[in-house]
Order: sequence, then structure tokens, then C-alpha cells
Amino acid sequence: MIAARLEAELRAALAAADDAAIAPAERAEMLMEIAIGLQHAPKTPDHLSGAVALYDRALSVCPAEDRLLRARLSARRGTALQAIPEDGTQSLEAARLAYEEAVPVLAALGTPEEVAEAEMNLGLVLQYLAGAGRARIVDAIAAYQRALRTFNRARFPAEFAILQNNLATAFLSMPLVDERAKMREALAVQAFEEGLKVVTLVDHPSEYAMLQNNLGNALQYVSSSHVIENNLRALDAYDEALKVRTRETAPLEYANTIANKANCLMNLPDDPADLALGNGANLTRAKLYLEEANAIFAEHGDWAKAEILTAPLAELDRAMASAG
Repeated sequence: MIAARLEAELRAALAAADDAAIAPAERAEMLMEIAIGLQHAPKTPDHLSGAVALYDRALSVCPAEDRLLRARLSARRGTALQAIPEDGTQSLEAARLAYEEAVPVLAALGTPEEVAEAEMNLGLVLQYLAGAGRARIVDAIAAYQRALRTFNRARFPAEFAILQNNLATAFLSMPLVDERAKMREALAVQAFEEGLKVVTLVDHPSEYAMLQNNLGNALQYVSSSHVIENNLRALDAYDEALKVRTRETAPLEYANTIANKANCLMNLPDDPADLALGNGANLTRAKLYLEEANAIFAEHGDWAKAEILTAPLAELDRAMASAG
């Protein structure tokens, strides 16, 4: 039923694009609006592919001299390509080209906000491609930093926080094999903390929870002689994230965070002031969290993440048996 409705909507949109009574630029803008509608909460990947098809059609009818509209179409097309789920990198490569074509024109003719949004999206694409060995992570970082020239903490707190999160994850994704590794880890933690200075639990709950969860992850794995202190700070960060990520309202995000919290508990003594007591109680708490996360992932059909948790659960059983 959804597929049939989508096909009908596409036919109607493309028919409108062929209406010679409407100016070409107006037809292109109309197609862009319909494509944006398809992207909003897409029900299937076909909605995203349909949006790309509409952007392509819009670009084909848009006058060559209307450079700004063409750049806006290209940037929007990039967002649709970027969201398409795939095993390879073909859509991401196409999105990268779309943004790289749009940014110079938007910089010359558009608004600073349009440029910053395109740079932020380009950074995300480059970061994903870097993970696949198809781009350089430093180019993603540079794109984020250019976006921050406009998306500053004073005027755009939510965008600023997201960019700080992206910068931090980019720093953490870089190889940790040289003498600058500790500096990059410290920069990542600092970026998460900078983002949390401008978003609040009340006004920006989604961004707040994302940053707290990722800060907890960074604190767990940062190279430091203060392992216990960092893990205690990580637990506090996860608890803050869980004020937003509840099982009822955001089950998969909740499962991710409690799995992260479980990993942290596995490496914490029950009483940091008395290490001789061991960590039996924390291991028990960690197992409960992992079992709950595993059940949630299975319930929602995320078998890959459910499978990932089998190894730490097995490790927990061994550790608890060893601890008696």
C-alpha cells in the first residue's frame, strides 16, 4: 500500500514538472518541496530513493543560470543520498559530490546558515567514508570547523552541540598509535563538554542525551592514570543520558546506553576506597543491564547488536564465577 501511494505521488509530481504553463524555476522548487516531504520521516528506503529521483528531475528542469537554486537542490539531494541505507558507499560518494558542488555556490550567493548546514553534512559524509577508507578524517574535521564559524554557541546551541559531538567522535576515530593520541582523546572529551555547556536537559533533551552518552564512552576509553575517576564520571554521564533515554520513549537508545553503562560497571570496584572488596556487586548490576539491553535489541529485531552482547555476557559469567 505504501509503495503504491509513493508511486502515485511520484507520478503526480513528475507530471507537474512537465507542465509547460509553469516556469521552469517554479517547477524545480515544487519538485524540491515534494522531495523534502518524502524525506520527512520516510517509511521505507524507497521514499528516500524517490526523493533523489525528484531532485534529479528538478535539476533537469532548473535553468542553468539559476545557480543558487541549483546549489540548493544539490545540497538537498545530498541529504537524501546520505540517508539511504546501503552496504557499500555509492550513495555516500554521490552525496559528497553533491555537497562539494553546492558549497562554493552557496558561499557566494546563499546564506551563511545554508553554507554551514552543507558543511556539517559534508563532514558527516566524509567521516563515514573515512571509516570505509574512502576519505580522510581530517577533511571531515575541517568541514565541521568551518560550519562552527556560523553555528556558534550563542545563536545556534543545538547545531553547535551536534558539531562538537561530531568533532569528538572524529577525533576518537583517528588511529591511536602516535604520540598525539592522548591529545586527541583529550580534545574529544573537551568537545563533548563544550557541547554540554550550551544544551540543557529541558531545552535540548535529544542533544543532551547524545552528548552525555558519548562523553561516558570517551571517558571509559581515554588513556589515563585516573581510570577509576574517569569511570565514575562516565557512570554519571550515562545516568544523565538515561533521564531522556527511557525504555518507554526511546527503547533502542536506552538499550545502547545501559549496555555502555554495563561495560563501565564491569571495570569498577564496588568501593573505590577499598579495592579488596572486589566488584561482585557491580558485575551483578552489569549483567542485569546487558541482559535487558540484549532483550530489547532482540525485541526490536536488531539482531546484530543483540549478537554483539553475547561476548560481554559470556565474559561476565566467567568473571562472576571467578569472583565466587
